[in-house]
Amino acid sequence: QLQLVESGGGLVQAGDSLRLSCVVSGRTFSTYNIGWFRQAPGREREFVAVIDWSGSGTYYENSLEGRFTISRDNTKNTAWLQMDDLKPEDTAVYYCAAASTYAYSARRYDYWGQGTQVTVSS
Repeated sequence: QLQLVESGGGLVQAGDSLRLSCVVSGRTFSTYNIGWFRQAPGREREFVAVIDWSGSGTYYENSLEGRFTISRDNTKNTAWLQMDDLKPEDTAVYYCAAASTYAYSARRYDYWGQGTQVTVSS
């Protein structure tokens, strides 16, 4: 089993930045690809970004690339999502997840955190 715990969410104003953290325990963190997803009220969960097991490969949802940056440190069992120039439409619960495959589909992810709320006011 793998346990993921997100933190770093909060209430910010448009234009602000937030850095979300995902601390992973259990099996070997460095063997898993880590993805970030988000879900806004009344909407389906959507892909944000993924980073491969080594940290050398990343992929973003097209509209978010340039404002969001995913990273990881395998020595700290932690992944991050840096979010800059936040907009009200970024308001959602953000989840990190772990998968054996490098994927952007939520169905490929086996382990999920409980989520952290990000609210961006205008």
